[in-house]
Parts: sequence; C-alpha cells; structure tokens
Amino acid sequence: MLPFLIASCAVCVGLYLYTETNSRSMAALLLKTLSSLSFVFIGLINRNDLYISKFIILGLIFGFIADILVNLRYIFRNHKQLIHLTGVFFFLLGHIVYLIAVSKISEALPFLLIIGIIISIFIIKIIYKNTNVDKAVRIAGIIYIEVLTLLNAVAIGNFILSPTLFEGVFALGTFLFLISDILLMLNTFGSKKKRSVRVIHISIYYVGQMLIALSLGLLK
Repeated sequence: MLPFLIASCAVCVGLYLYTETNSRSMAALLLKTLSSLSFVFIGLINRNDLYISKFIILGLIFGFIADILVNLRYIFRNHKQLIHLTGVFFFLLGHIVYLIAVSKISEALPFLLIIGIIISIFIIKIIYKNTNVDKAVRIAGIIYIEVLTLLNAVAIGNFILSPTLFEGVFALGTFLFLISDILLMLNTFGSKKKRSVRVIHISIYYVGQMLIALSLGLLK
C-alpha cells in the first residue's frame, strides 16, 4: 500500500503542476487534494498509539486542509487574500502541533528554541529584503517563519542529541518544508516569478510531508 500511495502522490503532483500551468483551477484543486490525501493516508497507515503519533497525524491533516484552501483562492478570487491567509493559518497550526510533538521528547528544549529564534531573525531579514508584501501578509509571514524555524531547530537538535531513524527522517522532512516555504515566499513576493522555482518548491514540499508521514513508521 505504501509504494502505491507514494507513487500516486508523485503522479498527482506532476499532473497538478501541469494543470496549474495551463490555468485549469478545478482540475488543479482536485489533483492537489489527491496529492495531499496521500501523505495523510501514509501517516494513518504508519500511526501508533504514542501521543507523538497523534500530534503528527493532526499536523498532516492541518496541512491537507491548508493545501485545499491555498488553491481555493484561485477559484473564489473575490476573497483571495482571506482564503490564502486562512490556508497559511492551517499550515501554522500544523507546524505548531509538529513542534509540540518533538518538544515532548527534546533533551534540550530551551537551548534549541533560543537557537531557533536567532536563526529565524536572519531568515526573516533575508526574505523581506528580497520581497514586497503588504502589512497583513508580512505579519503573517513573520509569525509563520518563526514557528517553522523553531520546529526545525528542535527537530534537527533532537536528531543531533539523540540520533534515531525517526528523528532523522522527521527532521529532514521539516527542513525540506522550511526550504520549500522560503522558496515560495521569495518566488511569490519577489521581483520576478520563475516557474522552475515553483516546480521545485512544490516538489520538495510533498517530499517533506511524505517524510514526516513515513517517520511515524519508525517511531518506537
């Protein structure tokens, strides 16, 4: 079942990127829904009764909801910004529950959070130096990147301090998520949009979510 879900996700993502290029909004929404359902199902298949597993499943579900909302803005264009910010909010909720999950097993949480705050300052400066956004989007982006960077600091720090397969796969998944979102912001709000960057950030986003879902099978 897992190979089928991984393959179907890859196919749907490829078709999604193709239909998106050709401005087929409803078809793109359907394909993105199927793509995101794949990582939710993978998470459900790999889940166990540990509380960390439950939080990660919840994060995957929030990501699925966010993916749908982000694409709905192209259909309901009169409410484009509201729908987009709502989607970002659900992504944020996903990162928060991921962070809660890995914080519970962290051996140096305060130190890792401080490191995350420092790193986030540099990331935020780089992003907004190279983008042009209105105040609402800027505030949402700062909060979002802050939480995502904290998640990465804790996840990667956990792996360094206590290297296990779960920690490693989960940390790699969250890192790819961070890289994907940095590319997304720079490409969407920067001076010039590049289709190649869009393809890259969507692709590594799904790889990241897949790794997070697959990490549940390594959790003991």
